[in-house]
Amino acid sequence: MFDPSVFAQTRLDRLESDADGYARTELAGLSAEAGLDEETRRLQILQSFRLVDTEPEPAFDDIVTLASMICGTPIALVSLVTDDRQWFKARVGMEPNETPRDQSFCAHAIRNPSRIMEVPDASQDARFMHNPLVVGAPGIRFYAGAPLLSPSGAALGTVCVIDRVARALTPAMEQGLQALARQAGELLALRRANSDLESLNQSVMEMQVELEQYQVQLENENATLAEASPVDPVSGLNNQRTFEQQLEDELNRVERLKTPMALMLADIDHLRLYASDFGGAAGNDALRRVAKVMKSQARGYDTLACLRSRRFAVLLPGADKVLLAAVAERFRHAVAALPPIGRALTVSIGATTAQPIDAPLDVMERARTELSRASALGGNQVA
Repeated sequence: MFDPSVFAQTRLDRLESDADGYARTELAGLSAEAGLDEETRRLQILQSFRLVDTEPEPAFDDIVTLASMICGTPIALVSLVTDDRQWFKARVGMEPNETPRDQSFCAHAIRNPSRIMEVPDASQDARFMHNPLVVGAPGIRFYAGAPLLSPSGAALGTVCVIDRVARALTPAMEQGLQALARQAGELLALRRANSDLESLNQSVMEMQVELEQYQVQLENENATLAEASPVDPVSGLNNQRTFEQQLEDELNRVERLKTPMALMLADIDHLRLYASDFGGAAGNDALRRVAKVMKSQARGYDTLACLRSRRFAVLLPGADKVLLAAVAERFRHAVAALPPIGRALTVSIGATTAQPIDAPLDVMERARTELSRASALGGNQVA
């Protein structure tokens, strides 16, 4: 005979025993690397999809219809958990379209993204027995929620089923509910891909205008450069080949004239994580935004480049240590002041001055060492 209280305790024990293991996932590691707690990151990713409070969509409505049919429950939901509520993108058998987060079963389910959370009898479960949704309408007894994951693995909500009587899912029902949650995740991935495509189209049009302008400039300045573009196609700055030639030329000038020169290397902090959370097009857009800011802060005769590693390089002719420190801080503050899109952008900067006896590799190695130190200090630093 089915004993819901024993079944619930067994399930709860399993969840508690696995909690430490799931806390060590790659997702948590990336968040720690960026100095974000898991919930902050999850909410940022949820917001980036712009899905909460949108109109109903047939694709999500089909998911809850199938969930209700497969699991034989009167209620099925696609629930998204925000900071203060759970909002239903799609629902069957539930009148309100949201509830407070502190009443949400799904807020518990997303804590363990790898499996279904099942509550056989909520009236016997210490976590939920006093919940208004249990003691009042709709009188929840049974709940099962499969976490709805973003492409980067963040649990944004659930595909869940609810009944007013105590019960349990069969293995076939569990498989069906998990499959529907994966399909909901695929819908999120499709939304992200469509958004990336729109961003890419816009970027292509903007870059087309910039390339046409730059082509005119190239033809006026040096017709021979038309055969091989010196420009990085994403950032619009000089590419690595052009930068290496400029570095060699500047070091020759330092040796010949005994004039000062400085080099800065800059990385966007946690760019890989940013692109993972918000899409590849967003990562390229971050490069373009930072490049534009750095260009606005540079002097007319400074050389700016975006290297193959997606690292920025700036050559500053005539700059001594005092000027270099001031310019580097100006660059850092200008990037940090950019309006956040999904998440604020910051840079780590490594800077060094050149000596008359320096070879290009010597200067680059010193700047790389300082950049590594700035990153190790937590980012958004100048070393």
